[in-house]
Amino acid sequence: MSTEKHAGAENGLEKVHAVNLTLLKEIDRICRKYKIRYALDSGTLLGAVRHQGFIPWDDDVDVVFTRNQYELFVKVVRRELPDTMSFVEPCEYHGGRAFYDFVSRVTYEKSQKFVENEKTAFYDEKISRLNVDLFVMDALPDGKIAASCTKLLHCIVYGLALGHRWRLDYSDYRGAMKAAVFVLSHVGRLIPFPFIYRIWRLLCKKDRKKKTRRYFYTNYAPDYFYVEMDRGWADEVREVPFADTKFFIPAGWEPYLKQIYGDYRKLPPKEKQVPEHSDMEIKIYE
Repeated sequence: MSTEKHAGAENGLEKVHAVNLTLLKEIDRICRKYKIRYALDSGTLLGAVRHQGFIPWDDDVDVVFTRNQYELFVKVVRRELPDTMSFVEPCEYHGGRAFYDFVSRVTYEKSQKFVENEKTAFYDEKISRLNVDLFVMDALPDGKIAASCTKLLHCIVYGLALGHRWRLDYSDYRGAMKAAVFVLSHVGRLIPFPFIYRIWRLLCKKDRKKKTRRYFYTNYAPDYFYVEMDRGWADEVREVPFADTKFFIPAGWEPYLKQIYGDYRKLPPKEKQVPEHSDMEIKIYE
């Protein structure tokens, strides 16, 4: 733990980690109160396993729910959060007409991680705050063809939604992907985002009554659709130490981490040990 604190100090993230820990503790409190199952995810899960806390240079926080647990959380979160925090859903940007991504967030209002500009104003400054990303896992059909078709449909809907981004940088894409994004985003502009959002929600739930063997992350970006979870990995959680408290992680945390990071115990090169989810020195307002 002393190593983590020292490294966090080197990156100027001690206050950021303190706020992110407060956010996590609030989510944990709500989930325990209402018996909602959640788990740490992505880099936050890696931090729990490898550092028993945050990755020292990470400025991001990730939590995951299965669909039914997420819907229970949505019912209670707004009335439970303190005034310093907000719950933001993907359908709430720019009067419900804009798309940022399909990720809901719990944000800390007295913070800033992006320089205020036209983009942040377009999204009502809701993307500028420190936050916990709330990912959701939905049932993935067992058959290979059915699973591929499900993921393809999600890619198409995501491409349509991109038509409602503040600006779309096509240089982020190459070849056939660039052409697909161009076509889908232009078609998407002709379709109101609230309608696209409703289609996405229906697509997420289409297999919810089936006892499939696997889940996948329906609100990840398409380049992470390869990440899957066996039901047994996600439907059971275990409590582990994290900083000065304890949080929950998936029972199948190790195969999950290997999917994403390979040798997850190995630290990245020193030059890559830098914050990646902000474009300025993060500000915390007292």
